Amino acid sequence: MTTVRIFFEKRGEAAYISLLDLQRVFHRLLKISGLPVWYTQGFNPHIYLSFSCPLSLGQESLCESCEVKTEQEAIDGTAWKNALQPLMPRGITITKVAVAVEKVGEISTAAYRISMPASAAPVLDAYNAAENAEVIKKTKRGQKTLDLKAYLPRVDYEVQGDQLHFSLLLPCGSGEALNLNPSLLMEYLHSRGGAPAWQCEVLRTHLYNTQGKDFA
Repeated sequence: MTTVRIFFEKRGEAAYISLLDLQRVFHRLLKISGLPVWYTQGFNPHIYLSFSCPLSLGQESLCESCEVKTEQEAIDGTAWKNALQPLMPRGITITKVAVAVEKVGEISTAAYRISMPASAAPVLDAYNAAENAEVIKKTKRGQKTLDLKAYLPRVDYEVQGDQLHFSLLLPCGSGEALNLNPSLLMEYLHSRGGAPAWQCEVLRTHLYNTQGKDFA
């Protein structure tokens, strides 16, 4: 059995496709494509499909991926890409299809590019000057308090016209404590006079493995 990883961008209006709906989209399109994907066994067979560190609703990405399985030992990544792309909804662009190199558990960090109104600059300055920045993080076991300053001691930004931009590198993976969403920072800033989430743009640019290289 070969694990095939499908890399794709999720931009524009596609950012508002939930994970559940995205799973339905890929299931349907993989079936329509006629590609030799593997189906689970049992009373209700379905395509094996798993997404790597899915995004929150409204966030965009240049580095999403999902994996399927096939009984073929070798695949033609270009043929798979050409079969899938014409079927994809607007905003989803297949960038590469290849045999998976790493397991999802190898993902360690995620890089983001954030944009928000320039009026938020004083709030970011206050964040940088603060000794701590406590937020409530929801987990499967309930809620826990985290200090964002332990992961983001400061946020260096640049102002361009009426917008400001900054980059974040956050823990990302399967562990609850080691999976931080940039929305935690957005909510913290908003609670102190910053811009609401609908005025901010979040773009995930990279998923890195434990060696700091792009996840493959």
